[in-house]
Amino acid sequence: MTETSEARSVDSAAHEAQRSRLQRLMRHLPLIAPVLLWTVPCWLLLYAGQHWPLAVTLAGTTLFALGLIVMPLAMVRGHGRRQQDRAAITGDTLLGIIWTLFTWSVLLSVLLRLALTVTGVGDGQDRARTVTAATLATAAALLAWGYVEARRVPRVRRLDVPLPRLGAELDGTRVVLITDTHYGPLDRARWSARVCDTVNALEADLVCHTGDIADGTAERRRAQATPLGTVRATRARVYVTGNHEYYSEAQGWVDLMDELGWEPLRNRHLLLERGGDTLVVAGVDDVTAGSSGLAGHRAHLAGALHGADPDLPVLLLAHQPKFVDRAAASGVDLQLSGHTHGGQIWPFHHLVRIDQPALAGLSRHGTRTLLYTSRGTGFWGPPFRVFAPSEITLLVLRSQRPPRAGTAGAPRNARRG
Repeated sequence: MTETSEARSVDSAAHEAQRSRLQRLMRHLPLIAPVLLWTVPCWLLLYAGQHWPLAVTLAGTTLFALGLIVMPLAMVRGHGRRQQDRAAITGDTLLGIIWTLFTWSVLLSVLLRLALTVTGVGDGQDRARTVTAATLATAAALLAWGYVEARRVPRVRRLDVPLPRLGAELDGTRVVLITDTHYGPLDRARWSARVCDTVNALEADLVCHTGDIADGTAERRRAQATPLGTVRATRARVYVTGNHEYYSEAQGWVDLMDELGWEPLRNRHLLLERGGDTLVVAGVDDVTAGSSGLAGHRAHLAGALHGADPDLPVLLLAHQPKFVDRAAASGVDLQLSGHTHGGQIWPFHHLVRIDQPALAGLSRHGTRTLLYTSRGTGFWGPPFRVFAPSEITLLVLRSQRPPRAGTAGAPRNARRG
């Protein structure tokens, strides 16, 4: 064996050992995380020099202990085999509350206490109690605001997207993106209808849903999803699966969207044409589809682009931003994705960025490919959005080519590829 081979073997062994430790940690994370989330703020708010009366300390400790017990049990009953919606609402809400309380108890215990110490305000007990009061007030304000943000109809985010290969006759094509609606335990049928009304007011040529329609089966969440059938587009309404469909009988969601008049782009494409110019609109299953066990479900970009002219611009729907590496390698012009929720509750976005190449907005990957990542239209789990507002996105595609003389410019319906 050469020295180079030996070095590679050592590096490989070290990598495998590190990977094994990470896997062991991830296996224990569901047990470790709730304990940390509940015990850390309990200690910082009650036992870090506050010297509360015994009744206050006991009452506060009891509340934290109940939360530590109830939250995991409720989430298991809500999201496990039993799928009990009330339990899911309880567990998810407690998760959002304690995540916010954990974050701000840690931050203010460090920053505010330091500021009070430097400025000489109060003694140790006064400073500790001030930090507790500030933490509770901040968390309560953010949770109230975050709840309103999560339940409101999203604001419309508008932007122009330049695509150098787009034909001039397709300049101004209006693409509306909704994603991560996550219909779930909280009945949001009325919210769903209002979202669809907002989409219709945008007069889109193409409306896209990039997955995570709901948490639960199509049969169970049908009432909340049915308003999607009212969405209007002059050319097409297209849909791809997200990872949450594969937790809830994905084929049922594909069939329901087809029934509602949407085009499920399962590793295939259609063509948008106007005045002799053409845009390829392709879609792939979520990257988790291949491990779902469902026959024929996988992310297959080559299949999605099969038969398309390689000289034509391509708009690709893929639920997760991480698919952009494959999109860039295949010369895709624009990928539309969701999945990240923009982090949903600050500062969770730092964890999202470990897994995904983009959090929100427009980014460039490679020499040609643009990626637009939506913060999502709904919310998952905790009914809060803190510093990560939801959105309905209007992307206006812009050509950088001069119009050809004598082109008709009459719109034509989308044609399947």
